[in-house]
Amino acid sequence: MEKLTDQILKDVITPRPQNSFKGTFGKVTLVGGNHNFGGAIIMASMAAVCAGAGLVTTATDKSNSSPLHSQLPEAMFADFTNDKQVADLVQAATSVVVGPGLGDDESSLQILKNVFANTNDQQNVIIDGSAITLMAHENIDQPHGNIIYTPHEMEWQRLSGIKIGEQTEDKNKIAQQKLGATVVLKKHHTEIYTSNQVYQLPIGTPAQAVGGMGDTLAGIVGGFTAEFNDKPAEAVLAAVYVHSAIAEKIAESQYIVLPHQISRALPAFMKKMEKLEDDHHIGFLN
Repeated sequence: MEKLTDQILKDVITPRPQNSFKGTFGKVTLVGGNHNFGGAIIMASMAAVCAGAGLVTTATDKSNSSPLHSQLPEAMFADFTNDKQVADLVQAATSVVVGPGLGDDESSLQILKNVFANTNDQQNVIIDGSAITLMAHENIDQPHGNIIYTPHEMEWQRLSGIKIGEQTEDKNKIAQQKLGATVVLKKHHTEIYTSNQVYQLPIGTPAQAVGGMGDTLAGIVGGFTAEFNDKPAEAVLAAVYVHSAIAEKIAESQYIVLPHQISRALPAFMKKMEKLEDDHHIGFLN
């Protein structure tokens, strides 16, 4: 298992081309947030916007429209029960994030099946939270696309069949290879299983043990894979690293880190990365 280092940030977060427009940095469609869990998809959407995605659309329950726009006017809204609209938005996306706050009822299942029916092999598809649980419980086939799962250990147990206490690197790797997908296994020192390597995140803080932290990570992964779509594997690694790097810095002065604080800090953090010379060590947010 290889330790992930801050070099991944310098490799991925590079200056934007002068001749750029919003389409240069990809489209993200996020799907989730039922009437009880709207905060999850709003946090994921905020992360995708702040990570630099060119255009972000959030397909969620109608009750979340006003909260979404009040918190994040940069994101567009769609009703996730409108199958045709969601299908069109999914088909047009560079990256699709599905699962934060989606729920696990019949309506949630129909929404997930609609998303999965409309992805293609050229897209990044980030599957998180409720979507993983639904896949496991309903035996739903994996969709087309560059698939990236972001489970915590219990969700990984449901998907892989490997009990938490038995989730070793070798067993996890076998399950990941069977899926043919990237797996970001969220835990103390998160592990990232890619097609040819296993990485361990050596940073992070218990101050991140807060609701919504995983939703924010899924949103950053969505934003980075859309914005840096020429190197999606590296973009996933950078997203995982940046999420905890910012949290560590915030935790120097706070007992807990609120997920939206990580998102809000992202633009300034990424500007620091852009300015770094290759031989400089990163001084996070100093």
